[in-house]
Amino acid sequence: MEDCLFCKIIKGEIPCSKVYEDEEFLAFNDINPKAPIHILVIPKKHIESLAHLKEDDEKLMGKIYGVINKIAQEKGFKQDGYRLIVNCGKNGGQEVMHLHFHILAGKPLGEKII
Repeated sequence: MEDCLFCKIIKGEIPCSKVYEDEEFLAFNDINPKAPIHILVIPKKHIESLAHLKEDDEKLMGKIYGVINKIAQEKGFKQDGYRLIVNCGKNGGQEVMHLHFHILAGKPLGEKII
């Protein structure tokens, strides 16, 4: 998607503070963090949201959890815990229409939502 912010970041057209990258995923620090550690993890394949997943995306979505776990281990917050958030669509709070996972960590995150 030529006008997608995250696709431009993936292509290197917009800089980011990379935390992790491989052939399928990119993770970077959020520019407007909501916690001491706020990392966005995105697939390099443009998928608009969870609602737009196709059957052939299942393996990719399984892998993203391994990437998140690896980041938590490498950044040293796996033991203390973290919150993982995925917003889906405008009513779900999604602002960039490219599937992304928020990792929040680095402090007690307050009340559980659910």
